[in-house]
Amino acid sequence: MTQDEPISTPSPENEEALETTNLIEYPPVEGSWWDSPDTADSDEWDESDEPETHRGAFGEFGGEIRGGFLDRAFRERIVIVGMAHGGMDVATAEASLDELALLVDTAGADVAARIMQRRDRPDRATFVGKGKVQEILEAALEFDADTVVFDEELTPAQGFNLEKILGRTALDRTAVILDIFAQHATSTEGKTQVELAQLRYNLPRLRGKKSFSQQGGGIGTRGPGETQLEVDRRRLVRRIHKLERDLKGITSRRQNQRKARHRSPYSVVSIVGYTNAGKSTLLRALTGAEVKVEDQLFATVDPTTRKHRLPGGEQILLTDTVGFIKKLPHTLVEAFKSTLEVAGSADLLVHVVDGAGPDPDGHIMAVREVLSSINAGEVEQLLVFNKLDASPEVKRLVDLNPGSVGISAQTGAGIDDLLLAIGDRLRSNSELYDLQIPFGRGDVIASIHREGEVLMETTEDTGMRYTARLDAASASRLEEWIVRV
Repeated sequence: MTQDEPISTPSPENEEALETTNLIEYPPVEGSWWDSPDTADSDEWDESDEPETHRGAFGEFGGEIRGGFLDRAFRERIVIVGMAHGGMDVATAEASLDELALLVDTAGADVAARIMQRRDRPDRATFVGKGKVQEILEAALEFDADTVVFDEELTPAQGFNLEKILGRTALDRTAVILDIFAQHATSTEGKTQVELAQLRYNLPRLRGKKSFSQQGGGIGTRGPGETQLEVDRRRLVRRIHKLERDLKGITSRRQNQRKARHRSPYSVVSIVGYTNAGKSTLLRALTGAEVKVEDQLFATVDPTTRKHRLPGGEQILLTDTVGFIKKLPHTLVEAFKSTLEVAGSADLLVHVVDGAGPDPDGHIMAVREVLSSINAGEVEQLLVFNKLDASPEVKRLVDLNPGSVGISAQTGAGIDDLLLAIGDRLRSNSELYDLQIPFGRGDVIASIHREGEVLMETTEDTGMRYTARLDAASASRLEEWIVRV
C-alpha cells in the first residue's frame, strides 16, 4: 500500500490476492529456522514446521495485535534497515533512519544495529534483495535481535518472505508509529482511532495455520469448512466495521463542537508542527494547561483546547494537535481525520518548528504536505521557531522567514512577541466598526471588549460610542449596534 492510495476495507478476494502475491521460496539459509529438509521443501504450514518462537513483537509471526506491535514486557533489541532509492541521496536516507531509531526508542525498544542499502528500487519479494537479507540475518544473529524494522512500508508478501528467512518478526515504520500511538492514546476517541488504523494495517497481513473450523462439510455444505484464517479475517472485518460506525458518531459530535465554537465569540488558533517540536510545551507556557510534556516523539495524541487572552484583550481558543512526521502512515491520517480536521477549521495555525533540529526546512515541508491532505493547506500559518535557548540557528531561521517568530517554550523567551504576532494576524482578518451602545446594555459592551479590540471609547448623551476591530462573526452578532456612515 502506498500513501497515495485511498483506505478502504479489502474484500475477501482482494485480501487473498494480497496474501499470495510475490510469496517466494528461498533455498535454506544457514542459521534460519527453516534450514531443514522437512520445512524447506514443504508448501504446507504445519504445527511441526513452526520454529521455536523467538521473543519479540508478535510471538507467533503474524499473530493478533495485543495492544501494539512491540513487546513492552522487556526492551527488545532491534535491527533497523534503511534504503536510498529512487533518486534519494544516502544522507537523506541516513537522516530518515536516525528518525526511525528515535521512533523505536519511543516505542520502548533498543536499536542493536543499523543497515543501509543503496539500490535503484526496492525488491518486490523481500524489499532489500536476497544478498542484503543474508546480511540482515547475520546481524540479527550476531546481536540476538528480536525484530527487524524497515524504514519503508512493507507489502504483506514482503513481510511474510522476510519473516520466513530471518526467523524473526519483520516490521516497518508504519507499524512502529502505530505502536507508539497505541501507547499514548488515552481518550476513547484516540483509542478508537488507533485501533481502527491498526486493524486496517493488519488485515491484509493476517496469516494462520491451515486448520479448519466452524463447519465439517457434508450434505448442504460446501467444502470441508472455513480455515481459521478465514474466521480470523471475518472477525477482523466485523470489528473494523464496528469501529467505523463508532468513529462516525464521534466525528458527528466533533462537528457539532466545532460549529458551537464558531458561533462563540472566540477565534480558534491551532498549534501544529512536526512531532517533538515543542507544541505541548508551548501550550503549557501560554495557558498553564496540565498537558503531557516529554522529550519523545508523539507524546501527545489526544488534542487539548484552552482559552487564552491576548495582549489586546481578545480571547482565543488554543488547541494543541497531534504531531506530524515524514512518511506519516496514510491509515493513521485517515483514522485521525476527525481529530486533524480541527486544523482545517481554525482561524490561524501556529506552526511550531524545532529550530535546533537537523532539518527544519524538511520538517516544514512534511507538515505542510499533511495539512494539504486534510484540506488545511489554505489556512493562514504563523511560523514559530522554537528552542531559541538551545541554538543560534533559530535567529537565522527567523531572519530567513519574514513574519516568523523565534521563541523558547521552555524558558518563555519570545512568548510576548508571539502573542503580539498572533493578535496582529487575527486582526488582519477583521475590520473597523463604529458602535453606539445604550448605557443599560452592559452585556453588549462586555461582548465588544471580549470579542474584539477596542481602539476608541467615548461617552455621549445616549450611551457609549466605540470604535472597535471585529471579525465577521462578531460583527454579525453586533449588527444592530453598528453605526453605518
